[in-house]
Amino acid sequence: MKKKILVVDDSALMRRVICDIINSDNRFEVVDKATNGLEAFDLLTRNHYDAVVLDVNMPKMNGLQLLQELRKYKISAKIMMASTDTREGAQTTLDALELGAMDFIHKPENAFDCKEDTFKKEMLRILNALANSKAPIIESRVQEQQSRDRVQKVVEIVSRQSIKSKGKKLVAIASSTGGPKALQSVIPNLPKNLDAPVLIVQHMPKGFTATLAERLNTLSQVTVKEAEEGDVLKPGNVYLSQGGKHMNVVQSTLGVYSIHYSDEPSREGVKPCANYMYESLVNSTYDEIVCVVMTGMGADGTVGIRNLEEKKKVHVIAQNQETCVVYGMPKSVVNAGLSDITVPLDEIAQEIILNVGVH
Repeated sequence: MKKKILVVDDSALMRRVICDIINSDNRFEVVDKATNGLEAFDLLTRNHYDAVVLDVNMPKMNGLQLLQELRKYKISAKIMMASTDTREGAQTTLDALELGAMDFIHKPENAFDCKEDTFKKEMLRILNALANSKAPIIESRVQEQQSRDRVQKVVEIVSRQSIKSKGKKLVAIASSTGGPKALQSVIPNLPKNLDAPVLIVQHMPKGFTATLAERLNTLSQVTVKEAEEGDVLKPGNVYLSQGGKHMNVVQSTLGVYSIHYSDEPSREGVKPCANYMYESLVNSTYDEIVCVVMTGMGADGTVGIRNLEEKKKVHVIAQNQETCVVYGMPKSVVNAGLSDITVPLDEIAQEIILNVGVH
């Protein structure tokens, strides 16, 4: 049975082009269209859709306002943002993801450019992942704060009881669809005296990772930054890979480890790719690598961790299916027999602390 899709866009031409792309794939069917958020809200209160393609800038009610209304009335929908805002409007995109959108794609300014193969393939890939995932759970602001408070108390207890870790350790996180919001449940709960540097490969285009790093940094005790070429890895610091490049770790002649970017083609269909990050650690002198694989479509991380495990001691934490937006990357790691423990999102921070300790 074809997946039912709702398209929301105020441009008649753009609606037609997007609908044509979706209907050209026999897995999907556009069953309804809306020209603004008000029309979409009315449809979403009365009908069920397998996925929604939502524009940002619209009259009467824009995309962000619609997401706020859906959240307010606890109407769950699997939404992909498709807007010309999303390339430079990284802040807007992250706001949309925080409000409940599950993923996004940059829509070309010119509707005819949407017909290019690259855009079509990416849009259908994301749409398929969303349409086959479970609907997001909508928590109220109070519930979210209570959840954060509960996690923080556990983390504080673990931090106080945790003895200094034996040996030199590093944490390497891989995340994709659902990752920006999920990382906000992990990174802000790490203590500033964490006894290991943290690397993150989050699948995002160039221009978005700096904004994500800034947002995480304002919420966290640890220092979070978009990693730059040559950054020296230090405990208690978090390094987020730039979009559009592959992040590697290299050792200098002085024995310090630093960030090095490479420009190989996309791997696993993504750039940055976590496999490169993991494989760059194969010959490092770290005593243990704590690998964390979180929500996301595809299988990025699995091959890299398998190659890393052949040479290094690794401890692999996989996010569980129930708390993933898309249970792809963690599922791949679990099915490959590589995970040491599978935990809900709100237990990942404490698992990291238990494994690397504090100083």
